[in-house]
Amino acid sequence: MSKPIGTVLVVDDEREITELIGLFLTKEGFAVHAAEGGEDALRIAEALSPDLVILDVSLGDMDGIEVCKRLREGGCADVPILFLSCKSEDADIVLGLSEGGDDYITKPFSPRQLVARVQAHIRRRRQRERSQAEEQQGLMAFGSLEIDPGRFEVRRDGETLPLSAKEFELLCVLARQPNRIFAMNELYRLVWHTDSMGDTRTLMVHISNLRKKIEPDPSNPVYIHTVRGFGYRFLTDCQSLQDAR
Repeated sequence: MSKPIGTVLVVDDEREITELIGLFLTKEGFAVHAAEGGEDALRIAEALSPDLVILDVSLGDMDGIEVCKRLREGGCADVPILFLSCKSEDADIVLGLSEGGDDYITKPFSPRQLVARVQAHIRRRRQRERSQAEEQQGLMAFGSLEIDPGRFEVRRDGETLPLSAKEFELLCVLARQPNRIFAMNELYRLVWHTDSMGDTRTLMVHISNLRKKIEPDPSNPVYIHTVRGFGYRFLTDCQSLQDAR
């Protein structure tokens, strides 16, 4: 038997869902483990150290958001977490992504699309790990903001900021080419390694979260500037922002 290309933990209290996801992922070469509740998921994740977690928002014994928080506090700090939910309102998506999720897929869903997103997230994580091991780039400094790719850290005024893996990747993509305008679809491909499929909310939530963490005043951003109707760019100084307005 060939070695699995990755390990995925599926957390859903609907057995039909876990079996369906497991069937498609197994066909693609993944090892799939299932958990029907939050406590079970936390126990398996600690023992398993999965490459990715698919997490239902609504579980019988524990809210999926709480499970996500506890996974992030434990050994899954940088493991991609894909929320699965029947809720498709913007507020629900924003909450899931703000609390540590990397992606949000609504039910009913296309199994093939789910598999594609799983593959993209795992591929991107491994590329990031290889880059961290090989990367010899120096520190990127923009005033009081420092981006340290080698240490996977972002600091403002010397204080380390608690960025998620996707927030860090997104910031690096923007900051490595300052003042360049990136289209939304382009950023989605570069960071998520898949087409947006019309979903701009995921990117917008991550941009919003980044601003809250790196900007002195998120409502009046210095670094990440919106180019209306097109996308975003990283500005290197306050004067550039004033000129852009």
